[in-house]
Amino acid sequence: MTYETPQLTCPLCGGQDFSREEARSDSRWGWTTHRMTLMICGRCSHVLHFYGGNSIFDFD
Repeated sequence: MTYETPQLTCPLCGGQDFSREEARSDSRWGWTTHRMTLMICGRCSHVLHFYGGNSIFDFD
């Protein structure tokens, strides 16, 4: 039995060509930082957010 890696597909237009960006968002009071990976559809520019976690000790 072989498994194929799923292909990321845009939920709006069905496109499969994405550019990858890294983003950081601080909370309202600056206590936490949220790091995200943004996948931007090359066809319609819809942005998919992928979140990896946050930490109160993340000060950069």
